[in-house]
Amino acid sequence: MEKRLRLRAGGVLATAAVVIGAQTAPAMAYDGAAADPPTMVALGDSQAAGPLVTTQNSWDCLRSDDNWPSVAARTIGASLTDVTCSGATTADLTGRRFGYMAPQLDAVGPGTDIVTITIGANDLNLGVLVPSCMQPLPAPHGIACSSYQPDSYTSQIDTVGKRIADAVQSVHTRAPGADVHLVSYLTYWGTSGCYPVDPIWAIDAAWLQSIFDRLNAKLSAVAADNGAGYIDLATPSRDHGVCAPVEAKWVEGLIPTSQAAPYHPNALGNREGGAIVAGAIRD
Repeated sequence: MEKRLRLRAGGVLATAAVVIGAQTAPAMAYDGAAADPPTMVALGDSQAAGPLVTTQNSWDCLRSDDNWPSVAARTIGASLTDVTCSGATTADLTGRRFGYMAPQLDAVGPGTDIVTITIGANDLNLGVLVPSCMQPLPAPHGIACSSYQPDSYTSQIDTVGKRIADAVQSVHTRAPGADVHLVSYLTYWGTSGCYPVDPIWAIDAAWLQSIFDRLNAKLSAVAADNGAGYIDLATPSRDHGVCAPVEAKWVEGLIPTSQAAPYHPNALGNREGGAIVAGAIRD
């Protein structure tokens, strides 16, 4: 039987909508007043690690003390083991990153109550694709990267989805009582971008966003098919991407307007994302 957490009322003040996909079977409730806090493990890449946001607890992984897994864990009173790592791929879930870091899945054990996973973008090499679409001049003075880049991403995403499904099943094996949540990537550009504020043409911004949308859809489908929950950060962040006003921005663009790595969630995005994830875990 899975352990479903029910924390004290008022423990989370969610500031954005929570959208949750398939849920697993009803499970044991957690009494927030219990002496032992729930144990939470965060797996994934830089979208969860929070590179350059406030204090970094791992410069190898560019992982922040205030990333959304940390915010979520503090909100629900969980004891967190955070092994998220910037640049991680699905191979790092089962293999040693840099040759010396333990596989991320090794952090999951029989006593784990909650597992969050955000991964897949680096398998698709999106960290290279995005900067390759930057344009120094406005259209039509150049070539849209979507016009010459082969769009094989749907098939690639299918392959990545199978690897993530294997990871979810591994979590179920290692921690039979844990609640597992696949957490989406935030929204970056929406459908039009904002050239030249962010130097990606509208046609390419829409195309790049469609790849992230397809990856998020795959995460949702994998969750539904493998006894996990899906937590949607893309929908509530839709109006808070790289083109949003500075004070409303959750995700930075090429030139960050607050402390964060380019094209990653900033401190506000991590706070809001953490509140959403905490609300989903509590429900």
